[in-house]
Amino acid sequence: MLISHEWLRGFVPHALSPDALRALITAHVATVDGMERLRADLATIVVARVVRAGRHPNSDHLWVTKVDDGSGTLLDVVCGAPNVTEGALYPFARVGTVMPTGNKGGILIERRKIRGEVSNGMLCSAKELGLGEDHDGILALDVDAAPGTPFLEAVPVGDVCYDIDVLANRPDLLSHYGMAREVAALQGLTVGDPRDVFDVDQATGAVRFGDGVRGRVPSAGGRAVHDMARAASGGATVQLDDADGCPRYMGVVIRGVTVAPSPEWLVRRLAALGLRSISNVVDVTNYMLHGYGQPMHAFDLARLAQQTVVVRRARPGETLVTLDGVARALDERMTVIADAERAVAVAGVMGGKESEVSASTTDVFLEVAYFTPRNVRVTRRALGLSTDASYRFERGIDPAIAPHALSIAAQLITLVAGGAVEGQAIDVGRAPEPRARVAITPRRVERLLGAAVGSDEIQRLLSSVGFTVTSRGDSAETLDVTVPSWRHDVSRDADLVEEVARLRGYDALPDVVLPFRPGTVPDHPLHVAGQRVRDALVGMGLFEVRPLPFVAGNDDTHARVENPLAEDEPHLRLSILETLARRAEYNLSRMQGNVRLFEVGSVFAPRPGQLPVEKVRVGLLVMGARRPAHFTDTSKELFDAWDAKALGERVAELAYPGMRISLEAGDGAPVLWRISANGGEVGTIEKIALDKPVWASDAFGVEITLGRLPSAAVAAPGSHDYSAGVAGRAPAKGHVTYRPLPTTPPAEFDLALLVPDGVSAAQVEQLLRKSGGELLERVELFDEFRGAGVQEGHRSVAWRLTFRDATRTLRDKEVDGRRQKILRTLETELGVRARSA
Repeated sequence: MLISHEWLRGFVPHALSPDALRALITAHVATVDGMERLRADLATIVVARVVRAGRHPNSDHLWVTKVDDGSGTLLDVVCGAPNVTEGALYPFARVGTVMPTGNKGGILIERRKIRGEVSNGMLCSAKELGLGEDHDGILALDVDAAPGTPFLEAVPVGDVCYDIDVLANRPDLLSHYGMAREVAALQGLTVGDPRDVFDVDQATGAVRFGDGVRGRVPSAGGRAVHDMARAASGGATVQLDDADGCPRYMGVVIRGVTVAPSPEWLVRRLAALGLRSISNVVDVTNYMLHGYGQPMHAFDLARLAQQTVVVRRARPGETLVTLDGVARALDERMTVIADAERAVAVAGVMGGKESEVSASTTDVFLEVAYFTPRNVRVTRRALGLSTDASYRFERGIDPAIAPHALSIAAQLITLVAGGAVEGQAIDVGRAPEPRARVAITPRRVERLLGAAVGSDEIQRLLSSVGFTVTSRGDSAETLDVTVPSWRHDVSRDADLVEEVARLRGYDALPDVVLPFRPGTVPDHPLHVAGQRVRDALVGMGLFEVRPLPFVAGNDDTHARVENPLAEDEPHLRLSILETLARRAEYNLSRMQGNVRLFEVGSVFAPRPGQLPVEKVRVGLLVMGARRPAHFTDTSKELFDAWDAKALGERVAELAYPGMRISLEAGDGAPVLWRISANGGEVGTIEKIALDKPVWASDAFGVEITLGRLPSAAVAAPGSHDYSAGVAGRAPAKGHVTYRPLPTTPPAEFDLALLVPDGVSAAQVEQLLRKSGGELLERVELFDEFRGAGVQEGHRSVAWRLTFRDATRTLRDKEVDGRRQKILRTLETELGVRARSA
C-alpha cells in the first residue's frame, strides 16, 4: 500500500518528520518496507531574498541583483527574468548545485561572468525546477521563510511516499483515511469522520475538505431513496437481482458535468502514488479509492440502455470488453453490473469500455457498492485480472462508509467538473448489521500481556481507534466493546488485547521470561529428521529456502489445486528440485552464478479420485564456485558431479542413521546415481537442466525422501461440519469441544456415603451430577469399604467433588449449601446417607 506523507497530513495535521512517521507506523501499525522522497532532487535548492535589483549595464534585458541566501554574504546574481522584484523571495541554486528535473536538469551551476558581470548562482523558474511550464519568469514564493531555508521545507512540493506492508487481516489500512485514523490515535490528535469531513460556510457555500482543498459545491441531493430490490431517482433506475454478490448498491445521478483535466491539487495527490491523471471525473473515483478505501465507478449515463442499472449474475456465454480493452468471457459465478441489455462492468473488479466516461460525457451515474469478498475473489481469479478495486473488495471494505463516500464523491465531482446532483441518492439492498460486542477485563489483558493495564487506559486506547467502550461497573471492571464496522479482524477478547498491546507499544511490555511447564510429547520423527538434515546443510554452507509448493505443471502429471493462489502456478509439485531449479534461474537472471540452496518440504503425487500422496523430502541444488572467493585461495574450482555425490551420501546418512547407504549409477539423463537405504531406494543425485546463460556452470541436485504424511484424517470434500462448536448448536458426534484452562481456584470436599447394596455407584454419581448444579466441575470415585462400622446390607463409597466458578472464587457458605442440598437429594431419592463414622 502506497501512502503519501502530505495527503496523510491533510487528514491528520501531525508534525512528524517522514523518518519519525515511518518509525511510528512500523512500531504500532504495519511494517513500512520503503520510503521514497519524491522530489529529493530539490534538496539543494534554498529560499533567497532579492535585496537589490538593477539593470545590467551591458544588456537591455538582464538584471544584476544582490541576493541574500542566508549565508551572511550578499551575492551578485545575474537574472534574465522580467519579474524580479526587490524584497521578494525566490528559489535559489547556489554555486555547485546540480539542477534538478526541468529544462536545465543535470547542469552544474558555476560562478561565471555574464556580459562582464559576475553571477554567483541562479534564481530559478518553475520549469527549471520541474514544477510547471512557466519559463518566462522566476518563481515568486508567497511563504514566510527566512533566507537560506531549504526550499522543500518552505514549499510543500517534496512529498514522501511510504510503501507499507498491509496484511490481509487489516483492509482498513488500505487508504489514507484508515492510516490517518491510526496516526491520530498514536499522536493524541483527531481525524474527522467521513460524514463530517466538510466544513461548509452556509452563507457563501465555501467548503473545506479534510485534506485542505477549498471550493464551492451545490447540494448533495437530500435523503436517499431506499428499497430492498428496486429504486429510481434522477432519471435512473437500479435493480438488485444478486443480493448475495452485492448486499448493498448505491448511486446518484450528476448532470451537466464537463469532463476535462483535473485541477493541480488532484493531479498532485494521485501523482504522489504513481497514478496517471485521466480526467476530473475519473480522478475523483481514484481519489476516493486511495483516500477513503472505497472503490467506486462512474458510468456515462447516456450509454446505459434505458438509463437502468441491474446488478445480476453473468449469463452463460456473456462477454464484456473491460476498460483495458480486453474482451473477457464471463460465467454464472460472476456478479456483473448491467444495463437493460448487456453487462457494462465486472462487479468489484473493473468497468466496461462501452460505458466509460469520455470527453463527450455530460451526465454521470456514480456507483458506490459493497460486494461480497468471496465472490470478488472467485471472479478475479477466474478472469486473471487484479485491480486496486478488487484488492480491497476481496479483503473486505468498510460496509458502513458507502453513503458517506457517495456524498463526498458527488460533491467532489461537482467541484472539479461542474454540474449538479439530480434527484436523490439511490440505495438498494440492506444496510450492514451492527457489530457484536466483545467483553474484556483488565485481568485478562494482564494475563496475556504480562503487564498490568488499567481499565481507564484500555478504554482510552480502544476508543482512540474507533471502538465504542462502555463499563459494566462490576468488581471485575468488565468493559463491553463494540467493534467498528471497518475492523473485520476483531471478534474476541484476545484481538482486543492485541490492540491494547500495539497501541501502548510492544516496547512497553516486560521482556522477562516467565516460568513455564515444558511439554512431554516427543517431536514427530519426520520433524526430527528434517531438523537434523537442516542443521547439517546449513553447517556445510548451503542456504535454506522456503518457497510455496506450487509449480506450472500440467494436468496429466501433476495434481491441480482447485483454488490456486496464482493462475500461472496452479499445480502441486512432484519434486523439490522442480522448485529449486526455478530459484536457480532467478539467481542466474540477476548475474548470480554461485548457488547453494536447499529445502525441506512436501511433494505430491496425484492419485485418481483421491487426495495426492504427500511425502516430505529434502532437496538441494549446487552450482558455481565450490567455495566463496578469498584472497588466500586463488583457485576457482566449481561444483561437479562428485561434490553432489558426496553431499548425497552425507544427507542420506543423516536422514537414515544406522542404515546401510549405497549408491548405484543411474542412466545419466538426468539421474547420475540412485541412493538406497538398507536396499530400498530413497533418493537420487541428478544433473539439473536449467534455462541458463552461456557463462553459467552446470547445476547438480540431490533429493531424498524423509517419510510420508498420511491423509486418512483429512475430511472428504463437502463432509466437514463447519458448524461444530458454534454457539447455540450442539457439537456433532465425535467432536471434542475445547475450553480455556481455568484461572480461578477450585473448591473440593469428600463425601463418604452409606449406599444400600441395591443401589449402584453409577446411580449415585448420576444424582450427584444432577444435584450439584452448573458449578460442579468434577466427580471422582476414590474408595469403597465393607466391614466393621458399616451397617449390614450397605457399603461405604466415597467421592471427591470439585466445584469452580470460571469468573470468581467461591465462598465457603456457597460450597456448604451445595453439600447439604446434595445430601438431602441422595437420602430422599436413593436412601443414601452420609457416613458418620
